[in-house]
Amino acid sequence: MPISLPDPRNKVPAIALAFWVIKILSTTVGETGADFLAVQVGWGQGLTSALMATLLGGALALQLRAQRYVPWMYWLSAVLVSVVGTQITDLLTDGLGVSLYLSSTVFAITLAAIFASWHAVERDLSIHHIVTRRRELFYWAAILCTFALGTAVGDLATEALGLGFSLGSLVFGLLIAATYAAWRLGANAVLTFWIAYILTRPFGAAIGDLLTQDRTYGGLGIGAMWTSALFLAFIVSLVTLAQRQVKPGRSLAGK
Repeated sequence: MPISLPDPRNKVPAIALAFWVIKILSTTVGETGADFLAVQVGWGQGLTSALMATLLGGALALQLRAQRYVPWMYWLSAVLVSVVGTQITDLLTDGLGVSLYLSSTVFAITLAAIFASWHAVERDLSIHHIVTRRRELFYWAAILCTFALGTAVGDLATEALGLGFSLGSLVFGLLIAATYAAWRLGANAVLTFWIAYILTRPFGAAIGDLLTQDRTYGGLGIGAMWTSALFLAFIVSLVTLAQRQVKPGRSLAGK
């Protein structure tokens, strides 16, 4: 959404078109990758969740220790957060039988609590100012919750409410477009950013389901493996380009 030059100390990439493209691609990979490992590879939800959570812990440790913005570290963490956020909702829904209405409500309240705590401590929710360790921890906690919330809301819309994958993709795409229009018309930049960030999760998930699910269920039948591989290839290409464009010397100050 908001396009501006980042603080040189910032640990988050500039919010431009490439950011949103990679975000949506990583969101789709979070949906299709988790399904591929758990179902097609046969690891099951428990093993897949444990492995992805371990990898996420390692990726975030690297991200937090870095002294500057490093594209591959940031986006590796983002992709793994997407996978783990998806698995949290899937575990609650499929493993424990928690209603999508309930999980969506709980995640929304949890996200609101994170934002309230973040603002109470830092007086700023802008991702252009992630320049301290504490702000970065608030940021990643919010990101994880947005993925879990987006997964729950997306499943609620496309499955429980019966929108289906095609209509679900269209609806969430239009909501993102409306959020962008609101920002262009002068709506609060921080608020519209976070709304768009949340909406890209169900949008990307609906696209993932549309591509991977069998035609009998309203999908295109491409499969989780090929969809995940294709989208990961795009992510790697874009992140490699971003890595080459990063100027040396961007450091994290004020830890």
